[in-house]
Amino acid sequence: MGGCFSKPKPVEVKIEVVLPEKERAKEEMSPNGKASPLVYKVNGTARHYHLEEHPITINPYQNVKDVVEASVCHVKDLENGQMREVDLGCGKALLIKENGDYYAMGHKCPHYGAPLVKGVLSKGRVRCPWHGACFSIGTGDIEDFPGLDSLPKFQVKIEKEKVYIRASKQALLTQRRTKVMAKCISLSNYNISSTNVLIIGAGAAGLVCAETLRQEGFSDRIVMCTMDRHLPYDRPKLSKVCIIQNVSYSYRTATGLPSQGVSLTGQWVSQVAAVDIKNKIAVFKDGFKMDYNKLLIATGNTPKALSCKGKEVENVFNIRTPEDANRVVKLASSKNAVIVGASFLGMEVAAYLTEKAHSVSVVELEEVPFKKFFGEKVGQALMKMFENNRVKFYMQTEVSELREQEGKLKEVVLKSGKVLRADVCVIGIGASPATGFLKQSGINIDSKGFIVVNKMMQTNIPGVFAAGDAVTFPLALRNNKKVNIPHWQMAHMHGRIAALNMLAHGTEISTVPYLWTAVFGKSLRYAGHGEGFDDVVFQGDLDELKFVAFYTKNEEVIAVASMNYDPIVSKVAEVMASGRAIRKRDVELFVRHGKTGDMSWLTGKGS
Repeated sequence: MGGCFSKPKPVEVKIEVVLPEKERAKEEMSPNGKASPLVYKVNGTARHYHLEEHPITINPYQNVKDVVEASVCHVKDLENGQMREVDLGCGKALLIKENGDYYAMGHKCPHYGAPLVKGVLSKGRVRCPWHGACFSIGTGDIEDFPGLDSLPKFQVKIEKEKVYIRASKQALLTQRRTKVMAKCISLSNYNISSTNVLIIGAGAAGLVCAETLRQEGFSDRIVMCTMDRHLPYDRPKLSKVCIIQNVSYSYRTATGLPSQGVSLTGQWVSQVAAVDIKNKIAVFKDGFKMDYNKLLIATGNTPKALSCKGKEVENVFNIRTPEDANRVVKLASSKNAVIVGASFLGMEVAAYLTEKAHSVSVVELEEVPFKKFFGEKVGQALMKMFENNRVKFYMQTEVSELREQEGKLKEVVLKSGKVLRADVCVIGIGASPATGFLKQSGINIDSKGFIVVNKMMQTNIPGVFAAGDAVTFPLALRNNKKVNIPHWQMAHMHGRIAALNMLAHGTEISTVPYLWTAVFGKSLRYAGHGEGFDDVVFQGDLDELKFVAFYTKNEEVIAVASMNYDPIVSKVAEVMASGRAIRKRDVELFVRHGKTGDMSWLTGKGS
C-alpha cells in the first residue's frame, strides 16, 4: 500500500501562500498567541521563525462605502447569556451578550449555513447546532470544526442605551472570513527535491495543517502530496449528496485560492513508497526522493473490497471520488441498486438513490443497522424509516457471488441463496488504514495498522506527525484511551493540532468527537465516544424519529445522539468539552420529568 489513496494518477500539490499587501490589513490577527521560536532550514541554512516577522495592521473598515451602521436593539432587550439575530438592512448579524459585554459577528455557520442563534453559547464561544463547529465570540475565529473559515467580527457600541453594530456590507453578504496567512518565501530559493514541511495526503487533516501553518505565520515551503485528481474537497458529500459538481464540493476553488493568498501548482509524481526517518527523506514509487524537515502523514484509509467470486465485474464501486458518485447515480437511474454494508456510507447512498433507482436493496451481516454504534432501538427505528422509503433489507447474510452479463453486473447472489437483480453495486463494508508503506519505517504502527500518536499528534519519531483516519490517539473524554475516530470533524482538528506542534506550541488535543448523518431530509447528530456503552437512556419518541439517546457506561454519559431535538447534542458536547461529567441519574431524572426536569447538568449550575 502506498502513502496516499490508491488511485491511478498521483499529483503533488505545492502550496505557496502569498498575501497581497492590500489584503493584509483587512483581517485581524489570530489571537492564539505567539509561537515559540522554531529553527528550520531553507536550502540547508538554519533560520529562526518568529511570528513577529509578519506584522499585520488591523483596520477592517478601510472602504467607507462598504460600511453600514445601524441601531439593532435597546440594551435591556438582551440578557446575559442570550443571542439574537439582528437585521442591519443589508444583511444580518448575530448579537451576543455575555458577562455584561456585547459582541457581534456573522450569523450563519460558514460550514453549511446553520443559524447560529439556534446554537449553544458557552464561555466565550458559540457552537453550531447542526455539526458542532465552534467560534470565538471575541474574534470570530473558528475553534472547533468542521469547516475551514471563521466568522466576520463586527464592531458594537452603546449610545443612549441603544446597541449599534458597525459592519462591512461584504462581510454581511458572505458570512465568512478566511484568516490572514503568512507570506511565502520566494520560490526561487527552493530546490525541487526539498521542502520544510511535507504533507502526505490532501484530505481535511492535510489541508487544515497547511492552512494553520500559514495562519500562524509559517513562511517556508509546504508540499502536499496527494493521489487525488482534485483540489481538497468536502468528502462527506460523496455519499450524502451523490451528484457532485466542482462548485458544490471544493473546499478551496482554483479561482478562490489566489484571492485568499494561496497559489496552487501541480506536478505529476509517483505515490510515496517509503519514508526514511533517519535521513528525513520520502521515497516515491518512481524513485524520486524529497527531503523534509517536518512530516505529516494523513493518508486516510483504503476501503475494504469483497472477496467473493466475480468481484472484478464492472459497475461495482467503492465511492472514493466525485466521479464514482456521479457514475453510481447515472447507472442507478431507473435501474436496480444493491448496497453491500449498512455503514454510514452505505445507508446514505441507499437513501439518496431511493428517488433515482427502480429498486434499492441493502445487504448487511448484522441483524440491525448501526447496532454497535447507536444501539438496537435506534438502529431499528432507522431501519423502519428506510423500509418506509422503499429500501429492502437482507440482514444477517453476505454476498457469495457477483454475476455478470457481457462483463457488466447483472445479479448479486447472497449466501442465504437469494438472488438480487443489480445494475450497480456500492460496497460499504469498512476500511483499513492506508499505512502499509510505513511498516519498515520505524514509525510505531499498532496491530490493526493504525499510526500511534500522542496528544500532540506526534509519532514516536521526533518531527513526524500523523492525523486523520489512519491514527489512534488519546481521547481526553475517555480518560485518554487510545481510539481511532474516522470522522470529518476529528480529521480537521488533528490537522490543526499537528500544525501547531510543528511550530512548538505544545498544544494537546481535547476536542469532543462530533458527527452527523443525513437521510430522507432528516439529520441524526452524535457527540462523544460511545464505544462499549452498557445502557441507553431515551427521551422522546423513537417511532416519530424525535428523540435524544444518552449512551452510558459505569453510570456516566459517554455519548449522545438525537433526531429533531436540536440543539441538545451541541449542548452536551459543550458540557463534555468543559471537562464536567454527566451522570446517568441526572439524565434519568430529566427524562422522568420531561421538559420540567432538572437541567442543571447542562448548564453547570448544579452539583
